[in-house]
Amino acid sequence: MTMINLSTEAQSLNERMQELDLAGRLSLAASLGGRVVFTTSLGIEDQVITHFIGENRFDIDVVTLETGRLFPETVQLIADTESRYGMEIRRFFPEKADIDAYAAQYGLNGFYDSVEARHACCGVRKVKPLARALAGASIWVTGLRRGQSGNRADTPFAEYDGERNLIKINPLADWDMEKINCLVADEAVPINPLHARGYPSIGCEPCTRAIKPGEPERAGRWWWENDEKRECGLHVPEAALPSLESSEL
Repeated sequence: MTMINLSTEAQSLNERMQELDLAGRLSLAASLGGRVVFTTSLGIEDQVITHFIGENRFDIDVVTLETGRLFPETVQLIADTESRYGMEIRRFFPEKADIDAYAAQYGLNGFYDSVEARHACCGVRKVKPLARALAGASIWVTGLRRGQSGNRADTPFAEYDGERNLIKINPLADWDMEKINCLVADEAVPINPLHARGYPSIGCEPCTRAIKPGEPERAGRWWWENDEKRECGLHVPEAALPSLESSEL
């Protein structure tokens, strides 16, 4: 399908999904044909989506980016979730050659030293594995929400991803934390114990801290950087990440 057709279809889906509940949005995504992929970070909102996929047996592949630097609690939650819903969460790891090249250029923990080095690390541990995870996919489902950060305040339910030439669906775009917490409690959805310790947004262990009272949900991600809209590169165009372009990786 052409870029114009996909863009038009995404606009139509965005309008249709406004009137649907979460199950309806996921059911619609699963019915669109082609390979539908949900990428989960095992965060609380992603666990809500996994719950609905598992309970309803939607034809949606569930995958995760196993960066090699995840919290042990996150790794355990992958196994617990697979057991609870009787599903496989396919893991995509970074390539060893990419990790070795990164360490040779920046040092294993060089991401603390500069924004360029941090983006390069996210590039090899997350962005490149994501490309493999989405190979052959026509629909990409995410757990993005408008309330997560200022950078995500205008998140639509469906949009055209021009870099990957697919439709990206964000079925929780209009959900807030109160609604998520209620669903998790009512359905006993398995979640990361780190959430109860002040980690609303959980990424790699070296790059995530608990937030302080009154801080935004994602303030604990790459906290040493000053940019309030900091991202890893999964959900922003690569052109917006000049430090990735300047890296040999």
